[in-house]
Amino acid sequence: MKHAGSNTLATLESLLRKIRAHAALTERTPGSFYRKSKAYLHFHEDPSGTYADVKLNLIDFTRLRATTSKEQHTCFRSLPRV
Repeated sequence: MKHAGSNTLATLESLLRKIRAHAALTERTPGSFYRKSKAYLHFHEDPSGTYADVKLNLIDFTRLRATTSKEQHTCFRSLPRV
């Protein structure tokens, strides 16, 4: 599964805008977010859909499907609250 390219990230623009507004996260490269100095969230593309790798427990990445708007909403709600 490869990291999401610009076309895939374009389909996630609404979600990415919300994530970019999140005070605890910094976007280092397009679609790749850090919490403090640690990688926290990035996206992958696959023929089966778009996926987000998120450190829900702040240690290990958990893969969440992020293809539909409902899945993207679930992904956004998993972000840390500050």
